[in-house]
Amino acid sequence: MRLSDFSILFCGVLLNALAQLGLKAATRVSGPLIAGDAGVWQRALNVLVVPSLWYALLAYGLSVIVWLVGLSRVPVSQAYPLLSLGYVINIGLAWWLLGEVPNVQRVAGIGVIVVGVVLVARS
Repeated sequence: MRLSDFSILFCGVLLNALAQLGLKAATRVSGPLIAGDAGVWQRALNVLVVPSLWYALLAYGLSVIVWLVGLSRVPVSQAYPLLSLGYVINIGLAWWLLGEVPNVQRVAGIGVIVVGVVLVARS
């Protein structure tokens, strides 16, 4: 895989990971959205005015466009495993930005994912 192709796909993965973090940040404002809870609809409406929700949705939209460009350049069987890099990005940024501390088992699992992504990217 050429570096330019990898860069495009990586941008798509990064945008997708940022979207996940934005959604989580939005739900931190609203609180848990639990079906059957009397206040769930009010919390769902409250989350609609949280800016991070809209930034997250924008990031998702951009990630789809960037990913489409990437898929036009490389086989899907080579591109798709790169989505797993989102785990690595997400755990690091969630720790840094949201204070979510990963445990050893989660970090080891992500290490396995990174090895797999490297093997696929080099094929």
